[in-house]
Amino acid sequence: MLNGKRILFATGGTGGHINPALAVAGYIRENYPKAEILFVGTADRMEAQLVPAAGYDFKTIEIQGFSRELNFGGLKHNLKTVKLLLKSEGQAKKIIEDFKPDVVIGFGGYVSGPVLSVAARMGIPTAVHEQNAFPGVTNKNLAKKVDVVMLTAKEAERLLKPKNPCVVTGLPIRGEIINANREFARAEMKLDSRPLILSMGGSLGARAINSAVKFLIESRYEKKDCYYLHATGKAGAGMIDEIKEKINLDANPQIMLREYINDMDRCLAAADIVICRAGASSLSEIQALGKPSILVPYPYAAENHQYYNAKTLADRDAAILIEEKDFTGERLLSEVEKLLADPKKLAEMGRNAKDMAILDASQRITECVCKIVK
Repeated sequence: MLNGKRILFATGGTGGHINPALAVAGYIRENYPKAEILFVGTADRMEAQLVPAAGYDFKTIEIQGFSRELNFGGLKHNLKTVKLLLKSEGQAKKIIEDFKPDVVIGFGGYVSGPVLSVAARMGIPTAVHEQNAFPGVTNKNLAKKVDVVMLTAKEAERLLKPKNPCVVTGLPIRGEIINANREFARAEMKLDSRPLILSMGGSLGARAINSAVKFLIESRYEKKDCYYLHATGKAGAGMIDEIKEKINLDANPQIMLREYINDMDRCLAAADIVICRAGASSLSEIQALGKPSILVPYPYAAENHQYYNAKTLADRDAAILIEEKDFTGERLLSEVEKLLADPKKLAEMGRNAKDMAILDASQRITECVCKIVK
């Protein structure tokens, strides 16, 4: 259906927008090798590195978001944004006229706005994918214009006014995660039957999570009844030295501290409890592997969307949601103790998470695109 078609992807800003788009592009490239694919993004964000590295042609436009600061700096920023918005539509039109796409797909980020808006006005089939349970401003605006809105979570639909009914497709998940095996992962990590608590706050680290996990480990490590694997992130690297001052890590191999986790598929597969933020990609991976979790949404995310992401799991008894303002070491210790003492509850939470998983999201998204291509 898509062989010989030209497909334009518009996305950028964060990995949460870019990686799902790359996953879908990869699925299309594998199943429709004669399709032509072009990405549009910005020159100074992650997409400028990730997209060419994945082997796709890449064009850029100039665009930035609006500032919410009510001061002179914010006003100056927003005046520039308006100018760039007008300029970016001209740039987007030129790219579209040159490439002549059969369909344009947006995966979020500011760059999606002008590209999808121009494409819709030109009568080109358009689609957007919303990763979060609380839609971003760009996709809220685009939902009224595009031919199909695809959702990770059905909860997002109530906040949109789409031209056509939304379609729940889920969020594309890396094959390494989907195919990860718990027993194999634990054998590779040389773990015995004790449960593994996996915790992290993202590549930069999260001070609140680092602090609470440090309290958790120092409070109960002497029990030696479980493993701890914690990624401090770049900003929390000093946490490892702080723990070493109180605990002899050589004598406690059940405590594993890293700055980053580069083998997330293996670590997540081996885990029994996951403590983390509530980005859409992380939650989709937790669901795919059926892992009970304690979720601490990043409170400064746009529209507080991580809270709503976490709530979709908490409402189904698949996770424990704790807002950062309430997240202390004592609270984390209490929740972990309760979960470790109730294996049936842990198993039930894992099953509930697994029931939410959509493992064929790339295929579903592609099928939606096929339906709107002329």
